[in-house]
Amino acid sequence: MIPTCTFCELPAERIIAADGPCIAFRDAFPVSAGHTLVVPRRHVVSFRELTPDEWSAALRLAKQLAAELQAGDASITGFNFGANDGEAAGQSVFHCHLHLIPRRAGDHPAPRGGIRGVIPGRAHYLPAR
Repeated sequence: MIPTCTFCELPAERIIAADGPCIAFRDAFPVSAGHTLVVPRRHVVSFRELTPDEWSAALRLAKQLAAELQAGDASITGFNFGANDGEAAGQSVFHCHLHLIPRRAGDHPAPRGGIRGVIPGRAHYLPAR
């Protein structure tokens, strides 16, 4: 039996935006207010399986949603955008999804290095400015 997929069975009312082959919805366990997932409608596990059309739609959605989030919340001054691809990278839902995470000044004591921080001690690779 094929296991069910949370994102393939997502209730329509959770979808906040769509662009052709991709949809977007708020993360059920947000890292910050406005944390949004951009997901292809087609079930694929990895971003490496996305078609050029799916990539284009995902990027358009991310840009649109980032602009809308920032327009509605002046405290948003940056974003992290990316994927956990594979179990070793922390992927827990095995349907490709891209995280759009709004960032605000002071939301982390040392944000420098951004996503490099997923490996402890690797975020700070340059001397302090």
